Amino acid sequence: MERRLLFRGIAALGGAMLASPSVAQPAKAATLRFVPQANLTALDPIWTSAIVTQMHGYHVYDTLYAVDGQLRPQPQMAEGHTVSDDSRVWRIRLREGLRFHDGEPVRAQDCAASLARWSKRDPFGQLLAPAVEAWRAADDRTLEIRLTRPFPLLLEALAKPDANVAFIIPERLAATDANAQVSEVVGSGPYRFSKDEFVSGSRVTYTKFEGYVPRQEQSDWASGGKVAHFPRIEWHILPDPATAAAALQSGEVDWVEQPLSDLIPTLARSRNITLEVLNPAGFMSLMRLNHLQGPFNNPKTRQAVALAVNQADYMRAILGDDQSVWRECRSLFPCGTPLGVEDLSELTRPPRSLDRAKAALAASGYRGEKVTIINPTDFPLIGPHGQVTADVLRRLGMNVDLAESDWGTVVQRRVRQEPVEQGGWSIFHTYGSSLAYLNPAVSSLVKGPGRSGWFGWYENPRMQELVQAWMDAPDPERQKSLGNEINKLAQDDVATIPLGQFFIRTAYRKSITGLMKGSMPYPWGVRPS
Repeated sequence: MERRLLFRGIAALGGAMLASPSVAQPAKAATLRFVPQANLTALDPIWTSAIVTQMHGYHVYDTLYAVDGQLRPQPQMAEGHTVSDDSRVWRIRLREGLRFHDGEPVRAQDCAASLARWSKRDPFGQLLAPAVEAWRAADDRTLEIRLTRPFPLLLEALAKPDANVAFIIPERLAATDANAQVSEVVGSGPYRFSKDEFVSGSRVTYTKFEGYVPRQEQSDWASGGKVAHFPRIEWHILPDPATAAAALQSGEVDWVEQPLSDLIPTLARSRNITLEVLNPAGFMSLMRLNHLQGPFNNPKTRQAVALAVNQADYMRAILGDDQSVWRECRSLFPCGTPLGVEDLSELTRPPRSLDRAKAALAASGYRGEKVTIINPTDFPLIGPHGQVTADVLRRLGMNVDLAESDWGTVVQRRVRQEPVEQGGWSIFHTYGSSLAYLNPAVSSLVKGPGRSGWFGWYENPRMQELVQAWMDAPDPERQKSLGNEINKLAQDDVATIPLGQFFIRTAYRKSITGLMKGSMPYPWGVRPS
């Protein structure tokens, strides 16, 4: 099957990147001590798209298929598959010996229920779901997916590497409503979640699952043999980036996922620390507006905000002046990829200015409605963006309420669809791997399903038609043309406001090795050096 534009562009993204260059006990070989980007508050990677929760998911859960370094789907829990002559019946055979952490065998029934729940939340899954007649078990080891029409990208959907990842959980937990979190953390992956040691805001602990049997192939991104070399992994939630950097320098922790950019020069001078870019695709920073509630249910008001955004201000707020690690990118698909076309809309073309934005806001009919920005104080790659936006909107003449809290509270609050007076919100900021926004199939930024879509709940039936047409396009040229049309419509509608594209250098001590390239930090392969 021709992949066309689905995952093309990763090499171009990598080429665009320029030079990349307190815990009580010191680190021991039996324990990997890791400082994640944020506190882990939500444990269900289907319920939330938060990157830290997807990272947690990769410790605990496994997937039927997973992508390699070329973004090609490879069997993971699956032994292989067959497809009927009419391409409407897929049979996926599970590997022998798969077990959940509670000792129960992994069955096809578990996979069917897991995928049915996943397809209600994930943007790619929501495209697949209308084509599925039934997710069913032909027998305990054979999952059968019966389609109403061919869906050539089915494996790409099941193998997608970013939120929401199609993790497999027990059938009894997969019966949970997709809009509610599951009550237990039970997976079949290389590590078990230690519920009794979990202290939100302080520590998350995982222990090696002795019942996990890795594939025999070499690990490659999210695919292949997921070998757990450390018996125990501890996530330490430290109070600030300076404390994390000091703990890394002293050997109290082994790995800091996202050191503060201001501290990179200090860490680079240490002979015991390595700085490395693990995700060559980079990341996109985003401002998401609430399309359900005023004032941003009015597209003219959204457009006024878009006109006021200067991406360089946002990038400098989190990464400083070093333009080797960030770039402006006004496309809603990553720049440097086939669909990453900028300035398709009049809104994104220069000149953009505060005066132009003020005129647009006055013409929009804005009448002083409160704009509540929910913003984390404990997330250095997100928090400054909320402060920049609050300043810009106040200068624009808007009634701004900057509601600052920890990231976990932001994650919990952004699911609320009520008006701000009832605990809702108007704006939040986030970022994600560029791979999560590479094209209309995987991206939540451009789809317009309304209340069933991603937080912000952008709705446009025409957009949904265009996305489906992109999926069904007969050739790359037609796909590219439709991609540009989707990108332009999303920019015109201000489905999401892009704030720039950047690359993250992770920092780890030379006492560990084997860190895997990928869209996020993976726990397998890491070992004492």
